[in-house]
Formats: sequence, C-alpha cells, structure tokens
Amino acid sequence: MSSIGLVDEKNKWIYFNANKEKSTESGLYRVRLDGQGLERLTKEPASHSCQVSPGGDYFLDMSTSVDHPSKQDLYRSDGTWIRNVDNSESPALKEYTIGKKELFTIPTEDGYPLPAYWILPPDFDQGKKYPVIFTIYGGPGAPTVSNSYPPPSSLYLAQEGIIVLSVDHRGSGHFGKKGVALMHRSLGKWEMNDLIQAVKWLRQKPFVDSAKIGITGGSYGGYSTCLALTYGADYFTHGIASSSVTDWKLYDSVYTERYMDTPAENKEGYEFGSVMTYAKNLKGVLLLEHGDMDDNVHIQNTIQFIDALMDQDKIFEYMVFPNQRHGFGGKKRENASRRNVDFWLKHLLGR
Repeated sequence: MSSIGLVDEKNKWIYFNANKEKSTESGLYRVRLDGQGLERLTKEPASHSCQVSPGGDYFLDMSTSVDHPSKQDLYRSDGTWIRNVDNSESPALKEYTIGKKELFTIPTEDGYPLPAYWILPPDFDQGKKYPVIFTIYGGPGAPTVSNSYPPPSSLYLAQEGIIVLSVDHRGSGHFGKKGVALMHRSLGKWEMNDLIQAVKWLRQKPFVDSAKIGITGGSYGGYSTCLALTYGADYFTHGIASSSVTDWKLYDSVYTERYMDTPAENKEGYEFGSVMTYAKNLKGVLLLEHGDMDDNVHIQNTIQFIDALMDQDKIFEYMVFPNQRHGFGGKKRENASRRNVDFWLKHLLGR
C-alpha cells in the first residue's frame, strides 16, 4: 500500500493505492472495513494515481503507461468508466516514428531480477553499435523504473541514436522492506554493485558500444553518477552529475542517519560511501553541475569533490548555476538542458 485514498465508513470501504500485481505498476483498490472483498478498480496495466471523491461515489484516475502519455479519466466508485477528462497525447504524435520504451529485468549473479527499461532508437539495427545513457536516481525505496511514458528528453536522445536505459537496484523498493533494509549502513554499496552488473549484461549485447556508457542523475542521482565515474570507473565512461551528494557527512542528518547511523557508529560505511574516497579513480568524462543557493544538497558537496579531484590532478567539467537552489528554473533550466544534450551529442556521437 502506498497511500489511503478514502475511508468510507458509511458504505464500509477503504480505498487505497498500491503496487499489488507488479512493482512497476500501481492502481486503485478497495477492501471492506473487515478486510474482506478486495477489488482492483483500475483495470488498465499502467501507473495510476487516483483521487477518491469525499463521498466515495467517484474517483479521478491520472494514468500513464509505456504506450500513452498522461491522461485523466473519471470513474464511478465501482470502477465503471464515465468519461475522459484530459489527455496529453497530441494527435500529431502519431505522425512520427519514435523510440518505444520497453520494460524487462536484468539478472544478477545472486538472483535479483532488476527492473529495467530502455528506449531503442526508432531505426534500431542490431548490426550497429550504439552508446548507452543510464538515467538514474538510486535512493533507497525510490524506484525509477515504472510502466509510464518516457520524458521527451529521453525520446530525443534515442531518436539521435543513443540507447537510453534505467535500472533499479535491489534496495530501490521493488523488493520490499527486505531489499531496502540492505541499504542500512551501506549507502553506495548495492547501487554500484547492481549498476555494474547491468553494464556487464549490456556488454554481452553485440549492438552496445562498451566504450561509450554514460550515466546521469540529480541529487541522489548525482551521487550515483559521481560514484559510477569513480568507484565504477572501469564500467562507466561519461557522466553528468547535478546537485550531487558527495559525502554523507555533508548531508541532512535526519535522512542520512536513518540509513547510515552516525559517523561515529559507522566510520567504515561513511568512508565507503564517500565519493571522495574514489576521486583518484576518475578516468572518464564527468560534468558536475550545482546551484550556488542549493539549501538541500549544499554546494560544498560539489566543491569538496572538486578539491579532491584537483588533488589527484584529474580533468573534469564544472558548471555553477547562479541564484539557483536544488533544481534549476527559467532560463537556467533551459541552459542546463541544452548544455546537457550538447554534452551527449559531442562525447557519445562526435557531433
């Protein structure tokens, strides 16, 4: 169960959102107050986010899948469809051939089928070699892979000839509390273990260019990217890390100590999970980005990482975004998007 939509005491129903059938999909369910009569109300395989009316007579279903962009539909409380309220799919989309998002799993050596997806170029040819970009977050209990429509940026990169891929590690939430518990005192460990196994799996594909394996993410995704280019330097060749945590001693203690305990209690875990520990390993092309007013992941994270890289005489790229907090807006966001696309086209496609 991810959230309770309504407790209808009059009709004796509890409505709730959950990932029951598949961890990559969500839906609305209801069950009697006595625990009997469980029903799934959303029938379409997709990622659903539903709001139940105060009286429990209707619910609004906001859904998306690999086959359709987000839409909103109105239903009666028993799951009977009434009408479409909004649909973001433009008729013009049907005039174009675009890459299709495909869901699958990647096996690990110890038996975890990692949820993953990729978007192959529309004119995909198994006889060619393609670079790959991992889009990543990587935080505990925070999955990226779902039955949902891909963002335009990923579709554009696929259209240009790049395979866009995402994979969720064993602690991302798909394997329940048992999986998330593996992250305790070990942030960074299982993310890298499973990302590296995903790269090993990719290297077995004849159409993958193993010399061009990129990765990108922001916040915890920036942390994952920095680790991938240092700890995982033998596997990842290019990366864009935005607003990154680089050492857990520098981050919010409420979040950090929930997973890592205190530095005094878990000295080895903090050292292992620090990007600075592996600065000497960097050999790929890394772009670091950070807003100078970031009050969530303070810019000192990136500054201290830069200092460690310079001490190791490493070459990297850095872009500071003035007057920006945790995430960029307005013209700064447009600049970051254009700069990042140019980075990938230059380094992965030679343009």
